[in-house]
Amino acid sequence: MQLTKEAAAAAPKAKSLSLSAIKHKVKSLITGAYKAAFRVCGAILPADKKLIVFESFLGKQYSCNPRAIYEYLQKTHPEYKMYWSADKKYTANFEREGVPYLRRFSVEWMFKMTRASYWVTNSRMPLWIPKPRHTTYLQTWHGTPLKKLAADMKEVYMPGTDTESYKKNFHQESSKWDYLISPNPYSSEIFSRAFAVDPGKVIETGYPRNDMLYNENNSSSISSLKKKMGIPDDKKVILYAPTWRDDEFYSKGRYKFSLRLDLNEMREKLGSEYVILLRLHYLISENLELSDFEGFAYDFSNYGDISHLYLISDMLITDYSSVFFDYANLKRPMLFFVYDIENYRDRLRGFYFDFEASAPGPLVKTTDEVIREIKAQEEKGFVPDENSAAFYEQFCGLEDGHASQRVIEKVLGRSV
Repeated sequence: MQLTKEAAAAAPKAKSLSLSAIKHKVKSLITGAYKAAFRVCGAILPADKKLIVFESFLGKQYSCNPRAIYEYLQKTHPEYKMYWSADKKYTANFEREGVPYLRRFSVEWMFKMTRASYWVTNSRMPLWIPKPRHTTYLQTWHGTPLKKLAADMKEVYMPGTDTESYKKNFHQESSKWDYLISPNPYSSEIFSRAFAVDPGKVIETGYPRNDMLYNENNSSSISSLKKKMGIPDDKKVILYAPTWRDDEFYSKGRYKFSLRLDLNEMREKLGSEYVILLRLHYLISENLELSDFEGFAYDFSNYGDISHLYLISDMLITDYSSVFFDYANLKRPMLFFVYDIENYRDRLRGFYFDFEASAPGPLVKTTDEVIREIKAQEEKGFVPDENSAAFYEQFCGLEDGHASQRVIEKVLGRSV
């Protein structure tokens, strides 16, 4: 029997759909088997009391609080076996730093994760991962909050979820945390409520990642870092580090970013004396095209540790990112490029305090205003804003270069 033209045309498509369905089914079975194996291994394999697994920003970076804790333990307690959880797309970041890593979700990763006595991470882990009873989960988080978090958010605009599901899933994950690091009393109160974490699990130590801003804030370290990163020593350095927008995305976990700074104008007005370093948020998927600005603009979005960028910069430009709470430790000037503040404040996220009144630096909305404020700072000799002293006292009061030590004493004290 001969196929009709319509049936003949539909046959390849049907076959393609069938193969796609089979592949999807096989993938689902493999994923299900892996998750079941993780649960079984966590229940039956013996704990390794000296094994710690670290992760930073979903396995994309060797950075932040986990890095500071890792490097402190390397120096003070080398008897620990320590590994980094690394996304397979970002393993080069760990190879470049020469640190031992496990490819995230590999079989080896599963065995190490299920036997580890400690997990140390700065962002949420996938909800399906069960925490073995012998594992202590140290959540370091990654910033003092300006924008509303978790339970405090009125509406969630992120893809792949809704407000109720987002909050439920967040709290299901946070219920696994044994300790949560807080950089200051302000954060402790917010974290406890927004993350639904028992206040007794919150440890106020300051942020380990900020130890570097006290211990290496000297001309020798800064000059060495500039040389390593290829930044000219004879120019002033501006760091631009914006956050992401919940409602600007390609897909779940992949966010868009539109660069609103006019680099042509900035180079024309500032290029003879300045360079600008751009550092996008880890959730942003954009690849900046800066070839036309060689020697003036540099993309350091994939650079390991943003603290190095803080140290070498003379001034920070940001928006609502928590980076400005950390940068305040250096007592250097900051500028807030907030072109969409009404939407971000009133609809998208909301703030915990009156940002316009308390920000430790001017708020501007255009490139012209950015340039004007940079030149004004130069005339003043790059001194902090008048709000900076009160801001520092409230948010940086615990920082002294020894936060990593305090974390180790509180969390690992019995085992060290």
